[in-house]
Amino acid sequence: MPKYIHQQSQWPDFKWNHEVILPVLAKVRHKQGRIKGYMEVLGFALRDETTLRTLTQDVLKSTEIEGEILNPDQVRSSIARHLGMDVAGLVPSDRNVEGVVEMMLNATQHYRKPLDKNRLFGWHASLFPTGRSGMHKIAVGKWRDNKKGPMQVVSGAMGKERVHYEAPDADRLNKEMKLFLDWFNAPDSTDAVLKSAIAHLWFLTVHPFDDGNGRIARAIADMQLARADGDKQRFYSMSAQIRIERKSYYDILETTQKGSLDITGWLLWFLQCIDRALSATDEVLKRVLHKTRFWDKHAQTAINERQRLIINKLFDGFDGKLNSSKWAKIAKCSADTALRDIQDLIDKEILQKESAGGRSTNYVLKD
Repeated sequence: MPKYIHQQSQWPDFKWNHEVILPVLAKVRHKQGRIKGYMEVLGFALRDETTLRTLTQDVLKSTEIEGEILNPDQVRSSIARHLGMDVAGLVPSDRNVEGVVEMMLNATQHYRKPLDKNRLFGWHASLFPTGRSGMHKIAVGKWRDNKKGPMQVVSGAMGKERVHYEAPDADRLNKEMKLFLDWFNAPDSTDAVLKSAIAHLWFLTVHPFDDGNGRIARAIADMQLARADGDKQRFYSMSAQIRIERKSYYDILETTQKGSLDITGWLLWFLQCIDRALSATDEVLKRVLHKTRFWDKHAQTAINERQRLIINKLFDGFDGKLNSSKWAKIAKCSADTALRDIQDLIDKEILQKESAGGRSTNYVLKD
């Protein structure tokens, strides 16, 4: 009896229960339309700010899912430069950040272009610019081979490994990927959001690369979601929500890949995850609007570049508590200058001391 879905004779003839899926799909589509309509009445600057936040989260969280942490400032700066956005406080980005950003932007900003193996090879090469994954040399910009044995997803200590999944043999990859790409590029009657969910699962099941399959699968899903929205501007992050639900994400993938070709459970999980990602977008929009209203209110207020830099960081999500020593480090100024900047903003009723005590005084934006 086949252990994995790719071993079944009807593979990849996926099936699902329409009565279960359609109500959840309708809810997601309604929420997408409502938020997209809201985005359309915002000005260009607000839409760009929301897109920048969303794409930054996509890159950061998709990478975090695989256990790798990128520098948020580098990611944000790289995206802004690639999209030609006039954003203050940009910093240089290393080649690993640049590679992930290039892949994500190629997927979402050029979503109408067909997806072929050369485009996938380019994405893979951008993820591994040194030809290595950590300390290990991998095959880059081409399908995996059989030199290292079967492709397995494994966890656990050495000697106590647990095999969660074993992908199709490398000899099948040319045929499997042609089948996948022909389906992905062809118009069909499947709803575009459902097609994103199926593409995500299908690509991960084939697992065509030595490494980076998860990140590329999520980029493919985002590309298809951009097709579903009919818009290259992104206003919700699927990867950020998957990062929050990481354990259930891996659990449902393993259950589905060891089950039948009825993928109702996977589709239901994927749609519910999108629904929660769309709900999280409401909070992002609130922060973007709050930031915009703040700068409109203080358009004539005398605020120096150091103060502007820190205020924007507070709006964009400051890591930890803001105190005078962090101010001096981020703004690259002396401790005395940092204290003068802070006191000036307190006098202007922009900053206030945080009510909670502690060994050092912390500051927050005044509500």
